[in-house]
Amino acid sequence: MYANSSPVSSGQTGPHEQLSALVARHAHHAFRQPVARHNRAAFDDSIAQWRARGALPLILDAGCGVGLSTLHLATRFPDHFVIGVDQSADRSLRNTHWDGPLPENHLRVRANLVDYWRLLLDSGIPLSRHYLLYPNPWPKIGHVARRWHGHAVFPAIVALGGALECRSNWRIYVEEFAAALTQLSGQPAPCEAYAPATPITPFERKYLDSGHALWRCRIGLPSRAAAPA
Repeated sequence: MYANSSPVSSGQTGPHEQLSALVARHAHHAFRQPVARHNRAAFDDSIAQWRARGALPLILDAGCGVGLSTLHLATRFPDHFVIGVDQSADRSLRNTHWDGPLPENHLRVRANLVDYWRLLLDSGIPLSRHYLLYPNPWPKIGHVARRWHGHAVFPAIVALGGALECRSNWRIYVEEFAAALTQLSGQPAPCEAYAPATPITPFERKYLDSGHALWRCRIGLPSRAAAPA
């Protein structure tokens, strides 16, 4: 059956007690992991295509999967350019089940998000909008550092600025994401229940059809992207 997705199961009953210390540590220590050559090549090619199409205000669909959300966002924001990034070759080749003509203001890129985020920041390119839609929740208590808000790259995500939105079917994930955002930005970031009129990702549709509650955090952030060298 299609609508048979199980709710997230975790030993956590609330935000992780070590999250604040983890976010503080990442904020005060530079993330120096080398950027892979193939990720840099994918980044350079995608930015060249964005510039060639007019360098419209940029939307990043981070972890776009099969790219259905990228198409929805490109259609919803025709005066923007949407780049969907996912590292999975398998997902990039799957059918998006999109009906109708493809919008011209979008591009899908196969690359590692950790590298792509850092290259975007180092290039001084701010984001107009930024979406993290149903990321892997890593629900085990010991996996908090694998969640994006517990990862060393999270300060770069915040520094890219724009209207940042995260959605999940696990309330704790969004509560943690909101708490980490507030800690780094100094701005209140709410966690709120969310019921989309039209699901824009396959996971969003499956979770809704399975009767899950959905949650999101939205915040407007200033860009702290460094000017390009």
